Amino acid sequence: MAKKQTAGRDNLGDFAPKFAELNDDVLFGQVWSREEQLSAHQRSLITISALISAGNFEQLPAHLKIGKGNGITKDEIAEVITHLSFYVGWPKAWSAFNIAKEIFTD
Repeated sequence: MAKKQTAGRDNLGDFAPKFAELNDDVLFGQVWSREEQLSAHQRSLITISALISAGNFEQLPAHLKIGKGNGITKDEIAEVITHLSFYVGWPKAWSAFNIAKEIFTD
């Protein structure tokens, strides 16, 4: 089961309370908890791939950490980024590898 998320309220609760609620309760509370449909591992792979594809690297470290906690391995993330490089662009892959290397190097 997905861990209770509080990042929305922690970071934006006073500034954008509705967005924080939707982030924590709907996205991470309701959507991520639907593990009968997709496991947390699969959701992490999809989310990480979407972030890399769109070039949203600010959110990538947090989702790589979540993914690592959901069982994604170094070899698996390297394969995902390598595969994505041909579809989303070489520079995005380089950027993603630089971030993933920090998260997956123990």
